[in-house]
Amino acid sequence: MTLFTTRPEILGTFGVVTSTHWLATAAGMRMLELGGNAFDAAVASGFVLQVVEPHLVGPGGEVPIVFHSADTGKTEVLCGQGTAPAGATIAHYRAEGLEMIPGNGLLATVIPGAFDAWMLLLRDHGTMELSEVLAPAIDYAENGHPLLPRVADTITGLAGFFAKEWPTSAALFLPGGVAPSADKLFRNPQLAATWKRIIREAESGGSREARIDKARDCFYRGFVAEAIDRFVRGTEVMDESGRRHRGVITGQDMAGWSASYDTPQTYDYHGYRVHKIRPWGQGPVFLQTLALLKGIDIGAMGPASAEFVHTLTEAMKLAFADREIYYGDPAFVDVPIDALLSDTYNDERRQLIGDKASLELRPGAIPGYEDQLRRMMQALSRLSKTADPDAASTEPTLADMRSARRGDTVHVDAIDRHGNMVAAMPSGGWLQSSPVIPELGFMLNSRAQMYWLEPDLPASLAPGKLPRTTLTPTLVHKDGRPYMVFGSPGGDQQEQWQLQLFLRHVHHGLNLQQAIDTPMSHTAHFPNSFYPRQQKPGHLAVEESFGDDVISDLQARGHRLEVAPRWTIGRLVAASRDADGLLHAAATPRLMQAYAAGR
Repeated sequence: MTLFTTRPEILGTFGVVTSTHWLATAAGMRMLELGGNAFDAAVASGFVLQVVEPHLVGPGGEVPIVFHSADTGKTEVLCGQGTAPAGATIAHYRAEGLEMIPGNGLLATVIPGAFDAWMLLLRDHGTMELSEVLAPAIDYAENGHPLLPRVADTITGLAGFFAKEWPTSAALFLPGGVAPSADKLFRNPQLAATWKRIIREAESGGSREARIDKARDCFYRGFVAEAIDRFVRGTEVMDESGRRHRGVITGQDMAGWSASYDTPQTYDYHGYRVHKIRPWGQGPVFLQTLALLKGIDIGAMGPASAEFVHTLTEAMKLAFADREIYYGDPAFVDVPIDALLSDTYNDERRQLIGDKASLELRPGAIPGYEDQLRRMMQALSRLSKTADPDAASTEPTLADMRSARRGDTVHVDAIDRHGNMVAAMPSGGWLQSSPVIPELGFMLNSRAQMYWLEPDLPASLAPGKLPRTTLTPTLVHKDGRPYMVFGSPGGDQQEQWQLQLFLRHVHHGLNLQQAIDTPMSHTAHFPNSFYPRQQKPGHLAVEESFGDDVISDLQARGHRLEVAPRWTIGRLVAASRDADGLLHAAATPRLMQAYAAGR
């Protein structure tokens, strides 16, 4: 097939920002133009995304960030993923009659982590005042922003549920009792008031850094935490279990938590070093897949060929199977990550990639973990049901989305002329995840649905434990220098789309925009991370733009195909910096809202 691009790859030397919404990208670029750096830009973009994509992210959500600082010379991770509250025990949830944690409602909430992570990034690495970086988000919340059609559709689909079960959400999202219209101005004045109060109360903090710490106190130990505590204690809400429940998160949980710096998990691949979050998230799946593919000549395959799609899909099935058995919060779980990334292990596992599509979940056996493997497979056989193979993909950003209750994620990348670079994957606190807290104008997250209510498994629920998040930004070094940042919303599909971008860029020489515009695919073969945790053995979704020959070839190999309309799979954005300082940025045309900017 002939490769083409829908738009130019952005080139410049001053700075680039790319995100899943044009207004967020513009806000980030404004910070650069005002003299800020990539960290200031990322924070501004991240808060605008909370306003303009409320079906995908909100202030009550979470964010992992991988970044490189030109000042420190270090590449690090900021963990803005909150942990389970003290009252979130398996015994409590079982006493509520639950076998799984529902995908929405207050029981699905962990401590909101995004605000503190953004504040630490701004305090320690940014240069601007909190009031400056929050100004665009406050303006769009207070004075209005054009409502995305998908946000309008999501609200319309939930209008009856909101009116009956979540009246505080109805009050905000159904003004005058009517669902808002697409492309018309939509406002959230209470959210604007919340941010303005944080800024006002933080003004007494002294230095810039002290003012940012005061803002953190306002959120986690001040009026925001107090409002969350009151609302959760006094509210019983309907959730996906079909029953009403109260949440367990308290102000004390909020007060005792903070975002933290972490060491990236890395893997070296053909002159590139890939930096991901550690196995408290699914980031190492990307690395495991690279370890499997390292012994295969990917460059000899066409970037949109059946052989490329098949080989990558089968490798990812193996890596995702290991995710289910071994990944969990390293503070609670001994994850054998060195063994999972070793040449010895992957040389053996690579032999399982054959000419035909596998229909089995095939995790590897690590010595010393035999009992864990057995127990986890038994739990999956009981709890992870097989979905109808003809059912539409559960990937929430596909154009033919079947359920208005599916949330997702956003992404932002930024690089400045100094060589600072940021990849952030904010999510959670969706308008469909839990009711609006009326004093604050935002919702809580539903990340607790990623725990199992079975004891002694790597991802079992426990107070203070991180959920095994799907959020997974990427930062890559090339020839020893920071080079590239990228990411995509999409739950379990995030790693899959990012791998296609990376491999097409590394092995086939496609620029960022070409790699993003090339047809995309993904599999739902393994257990989904989201309630109700279903799996679709042998599934493979492909855009019809691959062409009849490729689709027929994949079908002949035994893949159970879901052929999606062209331009409907993936929401990738990416940016890079060459050794001479030339900057590149790109954004997907899919859904017609992501944009890259730079100069």
